[in-house]
Amino acid sequence: MTIWQAILLGLVQGLTEFLPVSSSGHIELGKALLGVEPSEDLAFTVAVHGATVLSTILALWPEIWGLLRGGIRFHWNNETQYLAKIILSMIPVAVVGLLWHDAIESLFAGNLLLVGCMLLVTALLLCATAFARPGRATPKSTSSGPSYASALVMGIGQAIAVLPGLSRSGTTISLGLLTGTSRDVAAKFSFLMVLPPIIGMNLLELLKGNFSGSTVGSSALLAGALAAFISGYAACQWMIRLVRRGKLAWFALYCAAAGVLTIILHTL
Repeated sequence: MTIWQAILLGLVQGLTEFLPVSSSGHIELGKALLGVEPSEDLAFTVAVHGATVLSTILALWPEIWGLLRGGIRFHWNNETQYLAKIILSMIPVAVVGLLWHDAIESLFAGNLLLVGCMLLVTALLLCATAFARPGRATPKSTSSGPSYASALVMGIGQAIAVLPGLSRSGTTISLGLLTGTSRDVAAKFSFLMVLPPIIGMNLLELLKGNFSGSTVGSSALLAGALAAFISGYAACQWMIRLVRRGKLAWFALYCAAAGVLTIILHTL
């Protein structure tokens, strides 16, 4: 992988992690277009995902700091309720990761047909938000998060969105809106709920230490991670504003077009 390929894939990872267009699907599509081997390099994957996590923490630091301060008080306040809902949302993806880890990894090997189909599913979910009747953001809902039922539904969506091509942010935010969560609360909860699973996944990979066969040089790793950090920070801020304005349905057209293009590439 060259430095320019790493930068382009890092930009794609950072932008599409937050925009409802599927980061995994676009990474697979980007590899196909750039001529990069479909099998992911572990060191590069950990680097760009770690950079995306850091960009999320920076973009949402006031919310994260507020949750940490409220959580260490050990009272059943709004902050501890929010943290409890994040833990609840993690259960489905933890179950999927423990039971079907190897089967899921096998899907990330240039399976463009699956990516194309899941992009079309993402488009349908985003279209559905046009008919959603989300609740109104209040001081209580903003500080305590979505309802427990909505948090669980969003968590189930996050677990299903491990499929390449199915947007995690698009799925979780759409399900949050469809279950009555306000736009601002759904967007921020979607971005915060993904932090523990990604951090946990990266820590496990680091503990395994299977980096000896890495084909990516240190310069390319650094360039890809920096690109993912910068684009991720910008995309996180932009996405929150887009959700507030109810602009999600426009991404459905893009996902539908990308899905059709991906399926065509598969047939060539």
